[in-house]
Amino acid sequence: MSRQLNAFTCTITPFDDTGALDEGAWKAMLRRIGGTGMGVYAGSASPGEGHSLTLAETETLYGTAVDTLKGVAPVRAMGVEPRHARQLLEIIHIAERAGMEAMQIYSLDCGHGNVPRETELETYFCQILDTITIPAVISSHIFNGYVLPLEMVDRLLKRYDNIAGFNVTHTDIPYVTRFVDTVDGRCDVHVGGAMQALTILALGGQGFLCTEGAIIPAVCMEVINAFSRGDQAAMFDAYATQMRFFALNRYAGGSMRFLKSAMQHLGLPGSTLRDPFLPLTDAEHQAVAVSLADFTARTGVQLPQG
Repeated sequence: MSRQLNAFTCTITPFDDTGALDEGAWKAMLRRIGGTGMGVYAGSASPGEGHSLTLAETETLYGTAVDTLKGVAPVRAMGVEPRHARQLLEIIHIAERAGMEAMQIYSLDCGHGNVPRETELETYFCQILDTITIPAVISSHIFNGYVLPLEMVDRLLKRYDNIAGFNVTHTDIPYVTRFVDTVDGRCDVHVGGAMQALTILALGGQGFLCTEGAIIPAVCMEVINAFSRGDQAAMFDAYATQMRFFALNRYAGGSMRFLKSAMQHLGLPGSTLRDPFLPLTDAEHQAVAVSLADFTARTGVQLPQG
């Protein structure tokens, strides 16, 4: 896989009013994002509500994404946090059959607050990496309650040549810095969230993942494009705009609630949430509408309309 700079949208999963997967809305979203060159991660736990998807629905989601974006923009499977390797391998096999460019490998979620020992975590990754037939992108996410030991990262890179990258999500910038230095150019490093977009580019990483691309993909990609062409002013302007959109979400516990509320206001299809998630309250929903109008007035960015 080529190691060029890029940003990726962790997509929502569109459902219609009956709660069924909305393939038309999914294709429209993919075209809107992919048309900017921005990459896509499909079927995440959040905001993709991946835990609510059946394996058959995941197969449809992945297959449609590949059919729509192959040759247009990077298209990758994200999956969900598994209890054990066998659980994730079921999803990986779907991604392989669909022809996904790569598969993110989430860290283990052992449940009940348990954290895997380093030997257990490494065994889990080896079980995946020994089996997977498409490139793997390993996740180190602080929301799992722990991060990957850097010594283990080095061992995995020395042992496996099918690791295409790491997605690192942590507010601890020194850890992110040490992570980039440990990888030392052997694969890509992206950060989770736009907050560290400029930081990871300065450190020599390849870009970032975000949710804002579901609504403003061109702005997100301009951060990368302006950096690539050395246009510092344009890069700062795009980054400030993206962060102002990011700051509109004041609702804890998952970005899908805010994004789907915004989609509903904008008339974009697929804004239904699935159990256990419930829509924002009427007051919160109205506050989202006000914040979107304020965002457009401040930035001049015209949001997509359904």
